[in-house]
Amino acid sequence: MHMENVLISACLLGVACRYDGCRKPLSADIIAQLQAKYHLIPVCPEIFGGLSTPRIPAEIQPDRRVLRSDGVDITENYRKGAEESLRLAYLFHCRLAFLKEKSPSCGSGKIYDGSFSKTLTDGDGITARLLQKNGIRIIGESEIPKELFQTKRNK
Repeated sequence: MHMENVLISACLLGVACRYDGCRKPLSADIIAQLQAKYHLIPVCPEIFGGLSTPRIPAEIQPDRRVLRSDGVDITENYRKGAEESLRLAYLFHCRLAFLKEKSPSCGSGKIYDGSFSKTLTDGDGITARLLQKNGIRIIGESEIPKELFQTKRNK
């Protein structure tokens, strides 16, 4: 049986690569269901872009630059990480990605507004936007259970 290759944010698999050095894993049950259905390709665009873990929090500004909370512009790190993630998607023929919501890299639909006040706004992270532009479907972690359920029902 051939399983579809799918990108997934490494933090969702329990890798401690988030800005705060912590993990944000999906439940063990959800991970097991994903592993039974897909070949998971973990990515962390921030690390691919050369950023350390832990790192100073960053948010996308209204002008699409990515700034750390101390004002340092790290847009190029985010662009490089997005390009490397896309390179892996191409290499492994991925047409789907399960990504961490609200992230300045992986967020899809809603991201923090750049004010560092935990205020959400409509928008996509740098990596999510590049992947979508290249035909890769993005699913945020809160939608994964629904995706698994719908896919099972459709078979």
